[in-house]
Amino acid sequence: MELFPRERSDPAPGVVHLPDWLGPAEQRELVEACREWARPPAGMRTVRMPGGGEMSVRSFSMGWHWYPYRYARTVVDGDGAPVKPFPPLLGELAVRAVAEAYGDRAAQVAGAVGYAPDIAVVNHYAHGTHMGLHQDREERADAPVVSLSLGDGCVFRLGNTETRTRPWTDLELRSGDLLVFGGPMRFAYHGVPRTLPGTADPALGLTGRLNVTVRQSGLD
Repeated sequence: MELFPRERSDPAPGVVHLPDWLGPAEQRELVEACREWARPPAGMRTVRMPGGGEMSVRSFSMGWHWYPYRYARTVVDGDGAPVKPFPPLLGELAVRAVAEAYGDRAAQVAGAVGYAPDIAVVNHYAHGTHMGLHQDREERADAPVVSLSLGDGCVFRLGNTETRTRPWTDLELRSGDLLVFGGPMRFAYHGVPRTLPGTADPALGLTGRLNVTVRQSGLD
């Protein structure tokens, strides 16, 4: 497995990894916020795929409700409640993330200038869960995706834009890490083949891994 050092890296065009981007206090604040957001109605749920299988991670959304493979304003595959509003906290974090990731290069990345996120999808990885390679294609905007890691570390697999097969690059993401992918890799296949149980800071009070992804929908 190819692992990048614990310093800023650009593992592919349009992809930026900033380790330890969130400090311990910010991580705790975000974990507590996720606990509140995950409460019903429109809370954490198990996602059922069109073929009848269930995703091993549990998920909830804000701003727009994601379900395979579209968005809605209500939890149509769950309790039917209206989706929770997109939190200003995540909007501020995501705008800052894109600005810090791309810096002077922002004008060269589609959607980075004037980034206006309005969707959050939060996934909880219990021990032993994973996520297969997939594309985030339900949005009507090609603006970057912001991904924040909390709790246990994981192996994040960054694939290519054409197929679920190689070439791919494996990155180790730890709690507090920021990953932004946009530009030519905005629609790359990506996934989490495994988590690294027991690697979270006990002070977080979190079992497993939380992944907070923030996106710009382009939806009306």
